[in-house]
Amino acid sequence: MNTYFVEKAKMTLAGVSIRTTNEAEMGPDGGLSQLWETYFQSNIAGQIATVNPEYIYALYTDYESDASGAYTVVIGHEVAEERHIEGRQLEESELVENQFTYAAVPESKYMVFKTKKGPVFEVVAQAWGEIWAYFKESGEVRTYTGDFEIYDSRNFDPADTQVEIYIAIE
Repeated sequence: MNTYFVEKAKMTLAGVSIRTTNEAEMGPDGGLSQLWETYFQSNIAGQIATVNPEYIYALYTDYESDASGAYTVVIGHEVAEERHIEGRQLEESELVENQFTYAAVPESKYMVFKTKKGPVFEVVAQAWGEIWAYFKESGEVRTYTGDFEIYDSRNFDPADTQVEIYIAIE
């Protein structure tokens, strides 16, 4: 797996979300596959003003502790500002009505892991295993402030894709 480092500015994502753990995701009660189905059925990009709508983000945030604790996953798109759509302030009722989660991804330094090409769920699961192993042995320190995967929908083939996974580091 190829890696590189990058600094990214703060961004805001809007999408669908769940709270889960790695332990739950490895068993029959995992919710990530259902969350992806919910995302594809929601037409988020068609309902809100997005930045670069071709990029789908899977954000891992609100970590309870580290990779062994609970965290929130938000699948969606970058938006210009957390509580604004088409240049106007959203009312609380609209936030509930559209049922999207808004999450801030802080400015950070990231170590980016580029997966090999292959079936999406296979290469992403394998990459996360390698990431967890890497950080157990590495001098790099994760911040657990917001990690994300980026999927480019313009050339997305679930049977043969490559994903970049951004891990926030000190």
